[in-house]
Formats: sequence, structure tokens, C-alpha cells
Amino acid sequence: MKETWRWFGPQDPVSLDNIKQAGATGVVTALHHLYHGEKWPLEEVLKRKAEIEAAGLTWSVVESIPVHNSIRLRSGSYRQYIDAWKDSLHAVAKAGVKVVCYNFMPVLDWVRTDLRWRLPSTGFALRFDVIDFAAYDLFILRRKNAEAGYSAGRVAEAQSRFEAMPEERRRELEQTIIAGLPGAEGAYDRETIRRLLAEYEGVTPADLRANLAAFLNEVVGVAEELGVLLAIHPDDPPLPLFGLPRVVSTAQDLDALLRSCDRPANGLTFCVGSLGARADNDLLEMVRKFCGRIHFAHLRQVAREANGSFHEAEHLAGSSDIVGVILELLREEKRRRADGRPDHEIPMRPDHGHLLADDIHKKTNPGYSLVGRLKGLAEIRGVTRGLSYAMPELCG
Repeated sequence: MKETWRWFGPQDPVSLDNIKQAGATGVVTALHHLYHGEKWPLEEVLKRKAEIEAAGLTWSVVESIPVHNSIRLRSGSYRQYIDAWKDSLHAVAKAGVKVVCYNFMPVLDWVRTDLRWRLPSTGFALRFDVIDFAAYDLFILRRKNAEAGYSAGRVAEAQSRFEAMPEERRRELEQTIIAGLPGAEGAYDRETIRRLLAEYEGVTPADLRANLAAFLNEVVGVAEELGVLLAIHPDDPPLPLFGLPRVVSTAQDLDALLRSCDRPANGLTFCVGSLGARADNDLLEMVRKFCGRIHFAHLRQVAREANGSFHEAEHLAGSSDIVGVILELLREEKRRRADGRPDHEIPMRPDHGHLLADDIHKKTNPGYSLVGRLKGLAEIRGVTRGLSYAMPELCG
């Protein structure tokens, strides 16, 4: 697998030189200053490519070209934004980037409730606490009809949590949930998110799935002509939030998505952490079933908790068999080499590393510090090399 690393551009506290020192050869990035659905100018794309190549690295994956909210709803100026998305694909292709990761999560991208959750041993992790989230939804945001989405027991738990929560923690919780995490398409205040959520009133999972299929059937053909592979990222977390529909959370969702536009360029970002946050997702079965359409991999882990909460775990620990996933991806690469596929090397990156050592006292992007991801990449590299050594047929 091709070792890559997410970089948030020149403002990222982790430099391109740091990435080289980590041993990664590919960069995963986007034009993070253009996040409102406008097309990416070719000169901006080429400038970013030149920055990366000047450091001796390759721009391997775009993550992400934002999908404007009007596209998800197929309302308003959605046609204008689909055309802009296609224009951005053209610019990316001219820069030689062959994989584009994107998502179709309504309103919010990835969500956590704690950005510095103290680990039992050392360091800090990102965490999603289902009770904290419900407390915010029900008693801080006070979303219309929110109670309908929770059991009576969960409402009672959330109320107790809210009442015991100091005002400072309430403000911190809101900031964490809606202010925008790294790579998110926007940061919101309370009134803005209420307005955006209201736009989805009455939108069902079937509606959102149909809108995703319509989008794919417009852009996948363009991607194929350009030699670009599209890789949708799963919902994170893979469960409904704020009553919004989520349609990239389960094996059934992935199967429906791939069938809705059954062309090779329509593929997946296989995120072990996102998919692994659901106990009913059998990741080994999923990677075996969908391996031919996996264009990108996020190799990270979460540790699930009994009530549905989870926190980011060590890359080789957690609740999923990540070693088994890596083995299946290596087997898929061997099949692709035998078939002469140009995409035989699957790009992967470590993700959501713990906050460790010197990084604890530095300014970092939550989940994207240097030391935690450096440790994760080294562990994944060790697994990959060890499997290849023990099973030399994987390299054939």
C-alpha cells in the first residue's frame, strides 16, 4: 500500500518536511481555503501540487472536494454546484491526482464531543459520547422534536448529564460539535445550524440515497473520462445525528451505493474507524465483499463502549481486526497486479492519532498531531512488512 499523510496546507502545524521524516511518500490534501462549493481554479490546484512536489512528495489523494448542501437536497442552485464539482475534477485530473475522497454527510461532517479525552495510560484521544451529544441536542440546541429521536431512558440520562454540566463545559461541547473539525466544510453557530437542520425536515434516508445516486450518475462518467477514481467516505459516526438521514453507514448502504452507479470509478474510502464504530458492521466481511471498489483506506481504530459511545484507540488496538483488514487489502493489491490494473497500489493513511509527548503542549489540529500519527504509521508499516515477510506470495 502507498503510505500517505493528510496535510491541511501551508497553515498546517505539521509541515511537508515532517511528513517526509515520517516516511510517507504521498500527500492527502485539498484546497482548504475553498470550501463553499465553488470550482477549484486550475492555477490554485497546480500551485498546491508544486508546493508538495518541491518537498519531494506526491499529491496522491484529494480529500475532499466539498459537496455543497444544495446537491444533497437537490434544491436551489444545485445544478450550478454540480457543474463546479465537475470543473474541480477536471483541474485535479490535470494536476495528475487520480483519487478523490468526498463525503455525503448532511450539514455536519465528522463529529466528536471531546477533543482531549484523557487516556487511562498516557496522552489524549478524540471521543464521541452519546449522552453528551444527546444533552447538547435536547437541552442546549433544543432542536425541534428532538425527543422523538431518543428513548425515554436516553432523554433522562441526557438531562442528568446536562444538569450536572458546568457552563464552561456546555460552551466547550457546543464548540466541539458545531464549530467545525479539521477538514469540515463549515463552522456554525447555534442559529445557523438550526436553520440548516430545518432544511432537512421531511427528508428521509430514501430521499438522500436517491439524491446521492443522482449525483453519482452525473459525476462518475466525468471521472472515468479523466482517469480519476471517486472514493466516498463513510458517515462518521455511522449513526443518525440531529435527526438527519445517514446513508453511508452499513454494508447495506455501501452495497446500495455501488449498485446505484455500478462503474469502477464509483468506489469507497474504507475507513476502519468510521465503519468500526458500529458493532453490527463486520469489517472483514465488508472489505472482502467490496475490495475491488476500495480506492483509498483510512487505517485507524476506535474502541466501542457499551452504550454506543467510542473513543479513538491505538491504531493496532480497538474494536476491529485492523490486521485482518490490512491482510485483505494486500491480497486485493496482489489480484490487481495480476490483472494489470493501474490502481494496484491502494493509498492509505494513518488517521486521528493520539495527542502524545511534546504535541500535548503545541498547537495542533484535533486528531492530526504529528507524534500520534507518526506512531500509527510506524505500527501499520510494521504490520504490512510483517505480513509480506510471513506471506511472500502477497508480493507476487
